[in-house]
Amino acid sequence: MARKSRKQRNAEQRERSDRNRTENKERGRPSRDDIARVLLWQTIHGFQTRYQYPRAALDTLRNQIVDVLQVQGFDGRESEEVFEDLVVRYAKGIMPFRIKRHLG
Repeated sequence: MARKSRKQRNAEQRERSDRNRTENKERGRPSRDDIARVLLWQTIHGFQTRYQYPRAALDTLRNQIVDVLQVQGFDGRESEEVFEDLVVRYAKGIMPFRIKRHLG
């Protein structure tokens, strides 16, 4: 049996991905990124409310995250900036996410 062409494999993968996204949307199933966003928000917000010195805990978390991102090839300074922007946004405690009306 001949191996499928790359073009055919990619087309089939796109169809599977589209089908999975549609099914997940219909089921109201969150993606890995949805869960990661909520987890990061809760972590940052929790550090702000539970730690006596939240900045030290946030710096440790930032350094750990940036180290992994650098291994993946991202720029360290840019990664720090993105993290700090999220800290500013998430520290307010108000859930910063839009309601996903297409799920309701």
